[in-house]
Amino acid sequence: MKYRKLGKSGLKVSEIGLGSWLTYGSATSEEDAKACIVKAYDLGINFFDTSNSYPGAEAVMGGALKEYPRSSYVLATKLFFPQGPGPNDRGLSRKHIMEQCEASLKRLGTDYIDLYQCHRFDNETPIDETLRALDDLQAQGKILYSGVSEWSAAQIAEASGISQRLNLRPLVSNQPIYNMFERYIEKEGVIGQCQQEGLGLVVFSPLAQGVLTGKYKPGQGIPAGTRAANDQTNWVINSYLREDVLNCTAELSELAAELGTTLSQFALAWILRQPAVSSAIIGSSRPAQVEENSKAIDLVLSPETLERTEAILSKISHFAPMR
Repeated sequence: MKYRKLGKSGLKVSEIGLGSWLTYGSATSEEDAKACIVKAYDLGINFFDTSNSYPGAEAVMGGALKEYPRSSYVLATKLFFPQGPGPNDRGLSRKHIMEQCEASLKRLGTDYIDLYQCHRFDNETPIDETLRALDDLQAQGKILYSGVSEWSAAQIAEASGISQRLNLRPLVSNQPIYNMFERYIEKEGVIGQCQQEGLGLVVFSPLAQGVLTGKYKPGQGIPAGTRAANDQTNWVINSYLREDVLNCTAELSELAAELGTTLSQFALAWILRQPAVSSAIIGSSRPAQVEENSKAIDLVLSPETLERTEAILSKISHFAPMR
């Protein structure tokens, strides 16, 4: 495995991370989830990402990792989405942050969280209240670093300015969606802003919910046992199952074959070509998937290959972001 610094921080994370959205605690059995986590750890993956809004995922991931030395991996979780019916059971208020940090620590079975992330931006809470709460948690040793997810360039810039003015510990990461089809972070200045402010990108859905594995073919039905065939998870993949996207995927598969690699490894290498990206977070239900995807770190794409890739991707019509 190869490692990159998380933004300007001194923390190093594996180029491939393992996430738990839509898999662990829900669509995947606990036994299979543990097998994937064990395989990831054995391969040198040290970045494991979850959230308090992924049903059961924190407990599954924390339980699988407890047999390893706590210092040997980076454990990340998130908060923002509703955790109950009350008016304060959501968002990024100081109350919700403090309470949910304690709840996540218990579910994860650990004394501290390496990276605590704001899952979305909260328009109802002053940013300084959120940043002060995160800074206090770091001072208490309950979290080591703080980050955000799906924040805009302007929101990141504002948070950075407030942190500097108040002498607070800075944010170190942003977790946006990023793959060959969803590239808003390139077009809306998020990558540049993160680089300017020292935030590393830990991107999710790099394989477009499995479409960039090549398992979905144009003109063919949905394969059994896939994410698109599962009623718990197909809502996130339906937007990708378009004729132009699948035709594009078929062409990308041919290009990957020319390079002697798989489409998933090709798609992950395309993500990792970005120096601002610290880690690409994969989701896997089988250990073999973790092993195959991990090999992407050794694939370097030439300028010619990148040009051919852009030519293929240019055939896709407007893609509405899944944010």
